[in-house]
Order: sequence, then structure tokens, then C-alpha cells
Amino acid sequence: MRPTCPRPAAASKKDTGTYTARHAALGGRTLKSGQSRWFVGYKKHTFRLWWRAHREAILLVPLISWATPANRSEGCLLGPSLQYCQRRLGWCPKVVVGDMGYLDATTKRLARELWEVAVVTRLREGMLLVPPFQTPTQTVCAHGQPLQWLGYEPEDERHWFGVRQSHPLCGCCWVASGCPREFSYAAADHETLLGLLPLNLAVTQRLLRQVRPWIEPSQSYEKNQLGLSQMFLNSLRLTWVMGLLADAVILLRASALLNEPQAASPLLDELLPHQLPLDFDE
Repeated sequence: MRPTCPRPAAASKKDTGTYTARHAALGGRTLKSGQSRWFVGYKKHTFRLWWRAHREAILLVPLISWATPANRSEGCLLGPSLQYCQRRLGWCPKVVVGDMGYLDATTKRLARELWEVAVVTRLREGMLLVPPFQTPTQTVCAHGQPLQWLGYEPEDERHWFGVRQSHPLCGCCWVASGCPREFSYAAADHETLLGLLPLNLAVTQRLLRQVRPWIEPSQSYEKNQLGLSQMFLNSLRLTWVMGLLADAVILLRASALLNEPQAASPLLDELLPHQLPLDFDE
């Protein structure tokens, strides 16, 4: 009897990087039980605008969409999106709220310097703090006195913080006689902590806590109700066409909600989501 040699196992497409779908790439998804951490395909990145004029419910409309191979991060598309807004619309949003994919300091700096746009994200765990931040939500001077944000000077690109407590600790400080009690810090010192909007402000924390979670329901609407997650698309061009069709549906839906609002049922009124006022002047 001849000895038999085991056949080598066939290499998977993820290992070889050769896919039947043109321009497809290996991307990562949110880790879920029973689901692979990786997938092969494409991604749809959408720059959404919060339509505050619609008070009955939260309304996010697609402003710009991109279809890319799955290994492209959304952070690299922020600059082109803002540039497109400025060129085609003559307008840019003043604040962009993003997830950790938009944490890149270089992209935030370009958005701040070129378009005067504040890119608000959370701070990655383990990142070093810079003065005057003692924690991501608390600012203090070098001797521990809590400081309040006084404003931003765009000419110098610096933030000003000062002592505004009714009973400050300055009376016990050994440098109180020569202390100005107001300090400036360059926005470029840390684009996440400082930037255009310091991370410790109440408005910044509220945007991250209440506005950022609105993105997931919008993505779920496209994936589940429009059925994009159930489609097999083996072409980047076809993916782009389907993404445009999905955006068209959402825009038509938004137009219908704005032009012909439907009265809610009195029995379901308490269960329906309502628009947050976000009164930041408090």
C-alpha cells in the first residue's frame, strides 16, 4: 500500500486577498455573538444632517454618501465631505459629531483651520491629557483650582480659561499675588480635548451623549427596513447605485414628513420618540 500525503488545506479568500467581487476588501464589524469579526465587501459612509426644523421626531437626512472598499475608514472621508459641502453648497456644518473613527488629530486640525468646523468625538481610553485638563471633563490650573472656559480667539487659535468660582482656592495659593487667574491654551495642543470646542463643555458632552446615538437607528433603517443588509453586491459600482437609491428613499421620506406631517395617534403618543430641544443657552 502506498503511503498517502495529506492535501494542503485550500487558502481562504481572506488569507489570499483575492475576491470575486471587484475592489472588495477585508473590513471589520462590531463584534457580536456568533458572528465573524471580519467581512469581505464594501461600506456605505453617509454624512448626515440633523434637520432641527422638524420638531415632531428626530430627522437625519443624508447630505453626502460614499461607497468604498470595506478597509477604508470613515475618518479619511471627512475632509472630502466638508470640501464638497463648501464647493457645491457654499456652506459647511459648524459641528460634526462622530464616533472613534473620526479621532484622527490631523483631520480635526484641517477641519478647524480650513472650514472652521468643530469635530467632536470621545477621548480614546489611555490617551494622555494636556493642561488644563485634569480629567476629560474637568479643567484646573497648575495648582488645582477649577477653571471655566471663557471663549476661543480664532485669530490666535487659543482657548481662554479663567477662575470664576464664587469661593476659589486662590486665597490659599502661594502664587496668588502674581497670578492673572486667566490662562490661554492653543487649540492645536490637543485636537480632541481642545480643538474648536473643548471636551469639558456641557454642550460637547450633551452632543456626545444624546446626539451621537441617533446614527445607529438611521443605519438600522437602511440595513433592515430598506433591506441593504440582505443584498449580495459583487460590484463597487452596483453598491454605489444601491446606496444612491437608499439615500433617495430617505430624502423622499424626509420630504413627506416635512410637507405633510401625520398626526400621531393619541394612544401611541407617549411611546413615540420626540425631538430633543437641546437648549444650550441655559
